[in-house]
Amino acid sequence: MKVYRAEQIRNVALISHVGAGKTSLVDAALYDSGAVTRQGKVDEGSSISDYDPDELKRRMSLHAKVLPVEWRNHKINFIDTPGYPDFVGEVKAGLRVADAALVVITAEKGVEVGSELTWHYADERNLPRIVLVNKLDRENTSFDQALDSLRKQFGTKVVPLQIPIGEQAAFKGVVDLVTQKGYTFEGSNKLQEIAIPPALQERISSYREQLIEAAVESDDEIMEKFLDGATLTNEEILTVVKKGTRSGQLVPVLCGSASRNIGIQTLLDAIVDYLPSAAEALPADAQAFGNTPTAFVFKTAAAQVGTISTFRVYSGTLKTDMHLYNGRTKTDERMSQLITPRGKMQELATEIPAGDFGAVAKLANTHTGDTLTGNKETTKALAPIGFPTPCYTVALTPKSQADLDKMSNALARLVEEDRTLRVARDPETAETLLSGIGEAHIHIAVESIKRKYGVDLEIHDQRIAYRETIRKKARANGRHKRQSGGHGQFGDVWLEIEPLPRDGEQTFVFEDRIVGGVVPGQFIPGVEKGVRESLKKGFISGNPLVYVKVALVDGKYHPVDSSAQSFEIAASLGMQEAVPLANPVLLEPVMSVTIIVPEGNMGDVMSDINTKRGRVMGMDSIGDGMQRITAMLPQAEMLHYATDLRSITQGRGTFSMTFAHYEEVPANIQQEVVSHHKKVEV
Repeated sequence: MKVYRAEQIRNVALISHVGAGKTSLVDAALYDSGAVTRQGKVDEGSSISDYDPDELKRRMSLHAKVLPVEWRNHKINFIDTPGYPDFVGEVKAGLRVADAALVVITAEKGVEVGSELTWHYADERNLPRIVLVNKLDRENTSFDQALDSLRKQFGTKVVPLQIPIGEQAAFKGVVDLVTQKGYTFEGSNKLQEIAIPPALQERISSYREQLIEAAVESDDEIMEKFLDGATLTNEEILTVVKKGTRSGQLVPVLCGSASRNIGIQTLLDAIVDYLPSAAEALPADAQAFGNTPTAFVFKTAAAQVGTISTFRVYSGTLKTDMHLYNGRTKTDERMSQLITPRGKMQELATEIPAGDFGAVAKLANTHTGDTLTGNKETTKALAPIGFPTPCYTVALTPKSQADLDKMSNALARLVEEDRTLRVARDPETAETLLSGIGEAHIHIAVESIKRKYGVDLEIHDQRIAYRETIRKKARANGRHKRQSGGHGQFGDVWLEIEPLPRDGEQTFVFEDRIVGGVVPGQFIPGVEKGVRESLKKGFISGNPLVYVKVALVDGKYHPVDSSAQSFEIAASLGMQEAVPLANPVLLEPVMSVTIIVPEGNMGDVMSDINTKRGRVMGMDSIGDGMQRITAMLPQAEMLHYATDLRSITQGRGTFSMTFAHYEEVPANIQQEVVSHHKKVEV
């Protein structure tokens, strides 16, 4: 593949709802450009983009990947991103290194939830975009209805740049509203210009007027000419559409059917004509590096040769065997053999210029989000990727000792590949926890571990870190006496226990109230140790006992047989007698939860919070038709909330949570927890 200047490069992220046809579009574009001799098909498993075993199994994209298409002496780097919401991290990574976005919607369904969400992600990056209405060859489809759906959701800046020739099964081409020329794609992958059907003239005039009216707002001089009633030339219309699109004032809409390869070549033309080049879209933080070779790593993947790091070059030119500096890790990295990525097809490269993408294997100390530069003196780094916070957590159990031995390393490599996954160890339950965006995300990750690293893991709900406490005062005796020849063991204590305030910092207090030396001072530490040890496993559920004050008020000792160990055991026995008399109760962790949902889903979300034993603490509007709810909910009710909220809001809702405090568990739930504990003990 030839080397292109930044002015000739277009970096375009493909975003959509799942199943809209992004990957099929790339396969068609690769075929039209001559990169392949046969158009790949997702359903047949022959796609150039979707080649990972997990993708082939599910017939959908799971990873962001770069697929360059050479067109009209330009290079279009398509960044194909997943449409399934669990893989939003891949979408965010793809948009981070793109200069524009191509939004794909289907003519059957118009704007779907995934389209809305990814559109907003593109808004966060202020990316110019164009839209392709795909699958116009399907039954019950309408370009007009799809366009109405877009304008209703995203406003009147969304304007048609093309209209279809034919509908549904008769769809065979497009009319360009700027040049007023018709094109068909029947029988080959070559563009064929045709005379515009007379029946379309009225629609063309109407839609062209809409396009011009919206586009002229991007150029004061041409707008003045238009308002004066003058006829604009095609060149002037092209100019204002280009300016409007690149500034974000305009979002042109095109027509196509990726599976039948209709409209893909005119789409490639529009990308070259209307979207900004890598040189024009260079961000300010990248401009600061001047001509120093600088690259941003946005993707790290495991491979047989180690890790493959995919990057975008923002300044200078990277060449094979060049050394770059990673400011985060303070290490030097050798860019051994450079690669031009293209899905499952890869080409070796001798250099990667500014604005282009490349990949390299075996970087020792570089990970996703790192900046590599030729200037070792700089402390600057390019803006990071705004990965979402994981919100769904499970516990992992290895199926065998061999799996346990390999689990830690496999999970570390998994998290390096996917920065929306988190691995932690719960110090209380000793469970290994894996957190991700949703259930599908976690299940696919665990399947991937088994396939790549041979580690078989079982998934189950994480254990809730309950606590125990008491409600009232109690007093009891603990007596330990054993005689087995020689010195025996003797310890006798009376303990008084009472609850501490649950809003205080202290969860345990021990008091020595012995008078008259009935328990000698050297045995008191043994009593306290016995009490502390007994608190660790509690008395009704195996969970720690907290918010309790214990006083040693009386006791007896034997001058020969008593020891600190004897009093430690006696104290433990005393606690076993006292706690049941003090009305023990179970406490559960309560989370402070912030939920962002559309206004239309407020009622259903609030109702669901109530069914989960939650309390709404506040609500406020945050704009764009979204509301923020703050609530307190038991952690036990939040284990599958990521799935529940997605179902209630059709994927539009998000949430985050942090630990708040402990509260008493209702009696019926306490009974369930205690019964389960007794079964496990048996």
